[in-house]
Amino acid sequence: MASLSDLPIRDDLRGLKPYGAPQEHVRIRLNVNENTHPIPEAVATDIVMAVAEAVLSVNRYPDREFTVLRDSLAGYLGSGITRENIWAANGSNEVLQQILQAFGGPGRSVLGFPPTYSMHSIIAAGTGTAWVAGERDENFEISPETAVAWIEKTRPDLVFFCSPNNPTGTPLSLETIVAAYDATDGIVVVDEAYAEFAPSDLPTALSLLEGRERLIVSRTMSKAFAFAGARLGYLAADPAIADALRLVRLPYHLSALTQAAATAALAHSAEMLAMVDDIKAQRDRILEELPKLGFPAWPSWSNFVLFGGVAEPHAVFEALLEQDIIIRDLGIPNHLRVTAGTVAETTAFLEAMAGLGPMARIGA
Repeated sequence: MASLSDLPIRDDLRGLKPYGAPQEHVRIRLNVNENTHPIPEAVATDIVMAVAEAVLSVNRYPDREFTVLRDSLAGYLGSGITRENIWAANGSNEVLQQILQAFGGPGRSVLGFPPTYSMHSIIAAGTGTAWVAGERDENFEISPETAVAWIEKTRPDLVFFCSPNNPTGTPLSLETIVAAYDATDGIVVVDEAYAEFAPSDLPTALSLLEGRERLIVSRTMSKAFAFAGARLGYLAADPAIADALRLVRLPYHLSALTQAAATAALAHSAEMLAMVDDIKAQRDRILEELPKLGFPAWPSWSNFVLFGGVAEPHAVFEALLEQDIIIRDLGIPNHLRVTAGTVAETTAFLEAMAGLGPMARIGA
């Protein structure tokens, strides 16, 4: 049996490791920022019926332009956005991959700001796009001045932001996005996978799209919509962006079943998003309770919390795993990340952390 090193793989892929959070069959899974709330039964019934109807025509290729779905996504976003502004794919990872296929590639570079979503650099590597790691300010923030300085220093073809940022939960100001856009002739991507968990009265990068043909706002249905298993990511941008992505997408890349399920879910957006307030409440509960246990937590606008003060992160990860709870060890010294789950899941996590006691805390 051959090993990977025996194959004529691309030189720039040698030595790399695939993305993969641990997949453990445990009772409480709070490691990959899923929405742990089940889809409401009435909504699930409508989704099943829509998929069942779509099955009757799977002998034919799906709508290559997924027109109905794009109309539904545009209606959900509002803000004057129409189907021409929308593109979608099998999860936001595929959306980002298509962006880099169209605008990145060999001889081109993308600037990001670690710690950030790890797939940004992995997708860059997969498309032959050079990854340039900028530096954040204190508290994991990025000021307009910092963004512009890194753009002027590295002259990237693309700039990737994540707002709120994963894994820190940090927001990104609209001023930083505008400053970055004005400082480059390249593509600026704002990954808003967790936007629904931010304060609802604040504008997002969607408000900046008009007049900025090189700005892309990426979204997903995986988080707030509890649709991680359905794999539906999308973006909003100038219509010319979708024209560019049509050049690199695979034919009929969104199945009829995916289109039907996502469209049905969007028809129930109010019910699907009703659980967001509960998740935000559990996030805020974690933010309040962890410091009381000796683990300072970073402010978060997402459905997860990054917390520090952990003496040996992997040992704590393993100790929680023994209690049937999995969170995320990201390799950030003295830090771990936990997803906000249901009331019961959050309670179990907090009680487990309290039970670990001094062995888990720095200086205890």
